[in-house]
Amino acid sequence: MSFSLRTVATLALALAATVGHADTLEKVKSSGSFTIGHRDASIPFSYYDDKQKPIGYSIDLCLRIVDAVQKNLGLAKLEVKYQLVTSANRIPLLANGTVDIECGSTTNNADRQKQVSYAPTTFVTANRIVYKKTSGIKKLADLKGKTLVSTAGTTNIKQITELNAAQNLGINIVSANGHAEAFLMVETGRAAAFAMDDILLAGLVANSKTPGDYEISSEALSVEPYGIMIRKDDPKFKQVVDSAVSALLTSGAINSIYNTWFEKPIAPKGINLNIPISPSLKRVMAKPTDSPDPKVYE
Repeated sequence: MSFSLRTVATLALALAATVGHADTLEKVKSSGSFTIGHRDASIPFSYYDDKQKPIGYSIDLCLRIVDAVQKNLGLAKLEVKYQLVTSANRIPLLANGTVDIECGSTTNNADRQKQVSYAPTTFVTANRIVYKKTSGIKKLADLKGKTLVSTAGTTNIKQITELNAAQNLGINIVSANGHAEAFLMVETGRAAAFAMDDILLAGLVANSKTPGDYEISSEALSVEPYGIMIRKDDPKFKQVVDSAVSALLTSGAINSIYNTWFEKPIAPKGINLNIPISPSLKRVMAKPTDSPDPKVYE
């Protein structure tokens, strides 16, 4: 039997769509593998160590989810694969089935929940700016006429763009392909400041050549709850994920994982971020939620 090229292409697209939207548990069971989407520079959540191995707080949490999936499916063995994702492509790669879960530093908000689902919140941060102490900058309004960078595909660049327009701040906003690239622009003077989640800024500053040169604003532009992303409309998989994460939160098992990444020296430079569990996260631990509403975390 012969097929036209158009028929073959149509079948391929149909198959891709089927795979991309398949039941995750069935997909994992049939393939015998589970693919984790990770970041390269979201310290300490999801990043490469000096051997190019994905590590971090979010990675550790996702590996606990993998254990729960393996147990749920009754599999003697489950291969874990890793796929690098960016702020711009993480949602498409999750939606089309390239990755089964996204383990990074991703804000849970109402807009994104139209495309994906989230596990219960595992960290709460805020959108702030980092700049050199000698710059004279203290808050967003001080950037009038200056260049501000943020990472493409993030809630941060969307928010500062809206604030810039609404308040007529006159800031030149540019995007970078990743957090490391954005911070480098501040280091080299190509941007006066970098807007991003404060915990990620803290990691970048701590691992920079001259940490003492930088300051993170006390002005918080937003509240950002982080959650592990999964495909939308997959209730059986979400139940497994939610149960695994909620158990970590409420049992106190998450405390040792948190301590490893935020209160002890971490790779690659053995720097201790010294960031204790926030009151907001403690409330989530007591009562897990996947709410995108910032007010829930205030």
